[in-house]
Amino acid sequence: MMQRMAAEDWYRVRRVGDDVTHIDEPYIQTFYRCNIWHIRGRDRDLLFDSGMGVVSLRQYVPLVTERPCLAVASHTHFDHIGCHHEFTERLIHAAEADLLAAPTRVNTFADKYVTDEIFTALPPQPYVSAEYAVKKAPATGLVADGDVIDLGNRHFVVVHTPGHSPGGIALWEQKTGILFSGDIVYDGPLIEGDDPAEAKDYYQSMKRLLDFPVRIVHGGHYPSYSGDRHRDIIRTWLDEKDAG
Repeated sequence: MMQRMAAEDWYRVRRVGDDVTHIDEPYIQTFYRCNIWHIRGRDRDLLFDSGMGVVSLRQYVPLVTERPCLAVASHTHFDHIGCHHEFTERLIHAAEADLLAAPTRVNTFADKYVTDEIFTALPPQPYVSAEYAVKKAPATGLVADGDVIDLGNRHFVVVHTPGHSPGGIALWEQKTGILFSGDIVYDGPLIEGDDPAEAKDYYQSMKRLLDFPVRIVHGGHYPSYSGDRHRDIIRTWLDEKDAG
């Protein structure tokens, strides 16, 4: 029988510079493990994604409760929005607002992926994989491409990146060259749909992100990486698509 972890041991927290903190759930297998990003601002903080929600983020990661914190969803797959219901301010792209308000095991892909096998140790009782579901967290605001999220001293431009999901977004801070890319691009196996329209959207999103003068990328999965690596990943991906 797989070991269960105590709630207080579920999350891992580390500062990565630029007033950015990385939070993750180390007992989820790497492929399924979402990166949760906390950004400190002058007037308020920002949380980009919130993990699976199998353990309370607000209760066991005090950092997210220290100041007003805006929860932004990169998209609505189960591994990214599990704790969004714990925050009073929630933003998402309009294309996926209905899913955040009424998540199901099917529309969040939990039915396809959530089994005991995605863990190296199980969450605390009473968690049961077959019963796992994301809690509804209706958006308090919608974002669109080009919108700016203002933290007082930091300003993040919303970049709509359809392809991995219809309402996928990235956040771009031009001043620092930081891109929070969500699941459209990261340094690991990318998940693409089979639908031709999705494939076209994915291609256009990647082509667009290639032109950003990125210094560092904090992705939805896997470790962060440099601007040079970002351009290498995208150029290689585009070349493979162009080659057919």
